[in-house]
Parts: sequence; C-alpha cells; structure tokens
Amino acid sequence: MNAKDLRIVFMGTPEFAVPSLRALVAGGYRVVAVVTAPDKPAGRGQRLHESDVKIAARELGLPVLQPEKLRDPEFVETLRSLEPDLGIVIAFRMLPEVVWAMPRLGTFNLHASLLPQYRGAAPINWAIINGERETGVTTFLLNHEIDKGAILGQIHVPIGEEDTVGTMYEKLMQTGTGLVLDTVERIAAGEIQPVEQQQIDDRTLKPAPKIFKEDCRIDWSQPGRRIIDFIRGLSPYPAAWTAMYREGSEEELTAKIFAAAFEAAAHDKVACGTVESDGRTFIRVACADGWITLEELQIAGKRRLPVRELLLGWRDVLQYRFQK
Repeated sequence: MNAKDLRIVFMGTPEFAVPSLRALVAGGYRVVAVVTAPDKPAGRGQRLHESDVKIAARELGLPVLQPEKLRDPEFVETLRSLEPDLGIVIAFRMLPEVVWAMPRLGTFNLHASLLPQYRGAAPINWAIINGERETGVTTFLLNHEIDKGAILGQIHVPIGEEDTVGTMYEKLMQTGTGLVLDTVERIAAGEIQPVEQQQIDDRTLKPAPKIFKEDCRIDWSQPGRRIIDFIRGLSPYPAAWTAMYREGSEEELTAKIFAAAFEAAAHDKVACGTVESDGRTFIRVACADGWITLEELQIAGKRRLPVRELLLGWRDVLQYRFQK
C-alpha cells in the first residue's frame, strides 16, 4: 500500500511532537485528524493556553480534536468515523484500548530512549543524569502496558560531554521525526517485523519516572562527575537547585544551577557545600572529590545570569554556604 494513502490520526501535545506532524504534512501524508490536550488556563492571568501541537495543526489546516476524556463515547465515535488506518502518538496521554486498537494497522508511539531502557515520562533527563554516553529514539506499537509494546525501529544518538537535556531534546526531536516517517513507510510496505520486549530481566532496566522538584535538589556530598551529570540532565528545565544559607541565619534561599564544571581535588578539611569565590570571576562549591565551579545560575527572585555578572551585585557571596 502507498504510505501516502494511509488515513493517519496524529496524537500529541508538546513541542517535541510538532516537527513530526509538520514533516508528515509536508511529505504529503494524509493526516485526517490531530488529537491533543484541551486548552488549559496558564500564567498570572489564567488565560487559556493552547498546546504546541494544536497551534501547529491549525496552521496546517488540520481538524483538531480535544477530548477531556479519551473514553468519551462521542470522541470515540468521531474517531471511528474517520476510518483511520494508522495512529501515531508522540508525547501524549496513555490511550485506552478502544483508541489505540481502532486503526487498521495499529498505533505506534515515538519514545525518546532506546527501549527497553528508560521507560517512563522523563527518558532524556534520566539518561544524562545517569551519565550515559548514548541514547536514541524508538518507535513501538502500543499495547496495554506503558512503553512495553513491540519495537518497530530505533536510531542511536550519542550524548556529548557538554550536552544537556535541552540540547538532547532538540537532537532527539529531529532524529525522531525521521524515524516516524521511516516507520510509516515501512508499515505501509509491510516491511516491519515488530520485535517484542520480552524476557528482559527487570534488574537490568533503568527507569525514567516523572521528575518532581525535590528530585532536582543537589547533594553536594556526591562525587563531582555525578553532580555535573545531574545538572546537565536537568538543564534548562526543570533545573537542578540548591539550598543556600547565610552565615548566622537558618533562613533558606534557593538557587537554580544551569551550567557548571568539575575540578578534582583533595580537600579533607573542607565540608561539602562550602563556597569559595574571589568575588569577581568565580564561585565554586566543595563536593566529595573536588570543586564544582558554577557557570550560570539563578537565585530565587532574580534573573538567570552568568557568574561574572551575578557577582557584580552579590558582594557577600562568601557569607553563604550551600548544603543539602
């Protein structure tokens, strides 16, 4: 079957899904509907915010469906009336079987890891946090379990020493777009042999659960390399952070750290979290096996700044300590 004749229903919400949607339309594929999250109040004025996928779909002139509940009979019937051949899911909610099983050729998902590793909501973050030197993207068929369907295709992508979740997000978003198009073509041609994710020892798997604020707190007693990977894996969002205490005060301030470097050193008599600075060009914090030199940070209530700029207005930096 010609891939361009497939009736495709595309499901997604954030920016990560947009390049794939645009590439499908630009490539002449037949996207009969886009399913995305309902508009939600956001910001100080609580104005309704449209998803990135909805904005793109409207620009592309595609029909948009925004069900509150994916099992809603009216939504399911609307979907069925479209007579979909194939469903494509990128960064969307967990689908009920009545939705993912509806398309004639099934529904596949794009996941930002090399499955079965890093199943879960934050695969890019956790791969970097764990010090991986390689990750990738996977397309797989949806089934009853999250991220456990049969694998259709994978592309490996190296993680550089300077990469952050921000840079890897961009790389995987673009690489994933190519894999989505390739997967559609191979499904239409009948060339795919899905590979089941079976007989895997769970003890060898690394999970990628959703990340919450407390998960992002830096532990200065950790080795320096681990702290750097932690910062990279959370930069720019949601951002690693640390508690700050002024000398003689127990009032806690916080600072987000976006970039840093590690210098190995022995300092048996310096407590982890101790701050050193010349007051003009650098701030460094003691960790288990050396120093973490801060390069870019944001003190709560202030702007995000390079350290040299921050120090222009932070004269009492040496009166602070960072600690978990």
